[in-house]
Amino acid sequence: MRKMGSPRAYTIASLALLISNSCFAQEQVKHIGVFVEPYYRAAANAAGTPQVAVARAFDARLSLNEPTKIKEVEAEIRANPDLITPMTLMVLSIRLYDMGFREDSVFWHYVAKDRMFTINRVVSDGISGAMTATRDFAATAGQAINGYAFCNPETQRSQRKRAFEWVRDNPYRAIFLPQLASPFTDREAALREAVSALENNVRKEAEFLSDNANIERLKKVRLENGTHAKYCW
Repeated sequence: MRKMGSPRAYTIASLALLISNSCFAQEQVKHIGVFVEPYYRAAANAAGTPQVAVARAFDARLSLNEPTKIKEVEAEIRANPDLITPMTLMVLSIRLYDMGFREDSVFWHYVAKDRMFTINRVVSDGISGAMTATRDFAATAGQAINGYAFCNPETQRSQRKRAFEWVRDNPYRAIFLPQLASPFTDREAALREAVSALENNVRKEAEFLSDNANIERLKKVRLENGTHAKYCW
């Protein structure tokens, strides 16, 4: 199974989308219209009902255009996070965005990516589908979610840090299931190393965004390609 890249590559991949994202229209993006089969098929517009298949306990509510139901799912995930898949977290992020909870959407998007990162560092087999789906969600839904996140780089940095801390403090317990093969005899130690690598990524991203020249470049590109107009409303 193909592994995610090095910690440095992961950091650059996360930031590349923000710098190179080109926009072909200037309309505000209030609905994320993405398809990642078999987990999520967005409705044609914000008024429609998406098809959701990530977790039986949540699918029906995540498909509703009812903010209270989406927040209800979020609360349940916070209360019992041990076996929540990255795909479920990605769909939660999308639906929060659709309902107008865009800062929460950013947080869970990063959580989903970070949880998948730790899984991939510890487990060697049985996760290729989850890894591909998480990557697809990140590449498609991430355009809108990161588009909004970087309206305020300071807010983005805060959410990024919070997401890492959540993943560090809430490890994915399926990592320790014998059904998922691992090259490590000590999975707890492997997970600690994965979290350390992830923390290093977060630190490098924060350093990049602490440089005023990088911030000004980012702002300039976003204004020129229409990203700011589409997502910062």
